[in-house]
Amino acid sequence: MRHLIDIMDLNVEEIQELIDVANDIIANPDDYAEKCRRKKLATLFFEPSTRTRLSFEAAMYELGGNVLGFSEAQSSSAAKGESVADTIKTVGAYADIIAMRHPKEGAPMVASMRSDVPVINAGDGGHNHPTQTLTDLLTINRVLGHFDNITIGFCGDLKFGRTVHSLMNAMSRYENVKYVLISPDELKIPEYLRYNLLEGHNIEYVETQDLESVMPELDILYMTRVQRERFFNEQDYIRLKDSYILTPEKLENAKKDMAVLHPLPRVNEISTAVDSDPRARYFEQVKNGKFIRMALILKLLEVE
Repeated sequence: MRHLIDIMDLNVEEIQELIDVANDIIANPDDYAEKCRRKKLATLFFEPSTRTRLSFEAAMYELGGNVLGFSEAQSSSAAKGESVADTIKTVGAYADIIAMRHPKEGAPMVASMRSDVPVINAGDGGHNHPTQTLTDLLTINRVLGHFDNITIGFCGDLKFGRTVHSLMNAMSRYENVKYVLISPDELKIPEYLRYNLLEGHNIEYVETQDLESVMPELDILYMTRVQRERFFNEQDYIRLKDSYILTPEKLENAKKDMAVLHPLPRVNEISTAVDSDPRARYFEQVKNGKFIRMALILKLLEVE
């Protein structure tokens, strides 16, 4: 039985296999309409979510399966003090596979150790978000056709951004990938990532606070919001929340085939005027999330 807790649980061959299946689902959706008939997905979301939860649910429904679960901790027995381990053990008696989001880092790992069915980490605190990373990888693959020899800029909250951390880890296994890290000093990447990932793997990277100066060299610009829910001090959030706002003017010097990605939701960090630019791929990214999650569900349930 396989779980997906960290994107590094999948090797590059398995990631490519999931991308290939997702692309086939996009091309031939009717072939997959009954693949998970009589199977049930439980969505256990102890933290608010719109896109991720609905994407998982849409994925299972399009595979012919069913969905049960809850969308906030207060509507579960966690409000009564039940442990994650007990919740998972109980839900595993009702469902064939579980997607779990939790504010505490490591909670999905604990859940997987007690679960009788596959567990998918749908986001744990500021740590990991592997299915968003699979979504990002599918989008990059469909836009560029490859993962090697690219320069990817990460902009915004690089300290708490679990989507950034997961994608940086995933991209580290491809050849000649350069990272451009764009953030205020207070939101730089965590030191463990700097030493263990970037310097530990001899990955070329630069850090800057100036988005426009590095724009011409980027193949991918990965924008993120400053996450209010990760701050202990409201004043710090207010001071940093509008550090970077992408506008059409700031894209003038970007490559014509560069892609702008964003895990969403956005707040102010991308002007709505950018939405009509052909380089804006974040709503396409949303659609890709459903297809890659369909592929992942099939893989973990061992459905041919």
